[in-house]
Amino acid sequence: MNKNFFFENIKEFSFDEKVFTKIEALIFNENKKEGELSFVFCSDEYLLKMNIDYLNHDFYTDVITFDYTEGDIISGDVFISIDRITENSQKYNVSFENELQRVMIHGVLHLVGYKDKTQEEQKQMREKETKYLNI
Repeated sequence: MNKNFFFENIKEFSFDEKVFTKIEALIFNENKKEGELSFVFCSDEYLLKMNIDYLNHDFYTDVITFDYTEGDIISGDVFISIDRITENSQKYNVSFENELQRVMIHGVLHLVGYKDKTQEEQKQMREKETKYLNI
């Protein structure tokens, strides 16, 4: 997998890159092939501006995924608000690392075709997140 990660409007931090093994397993188990993935870690304000500019949504979110997948080759940009990760890790009483990995996996699940608009889709998404998080 060709992977990149960037930091926008936040201080760089280290994270457990073993998450990429989980993401590779996700792509393989969903019968897809690895393309180029970029993870952009950013502030709430940076992601809010993107949410408004590109999706016409005026609210904070933890992740926005831009899908460049062609056929079965998974490629895309996954933008993640570190402010949301920090707040949600405290809210749900999980580690920052656990929440970060969950959201990274969530973004890639969107790239392999999962949606989360309905309650049923959200339930399936949570099940897949848990499955791949625990690999």
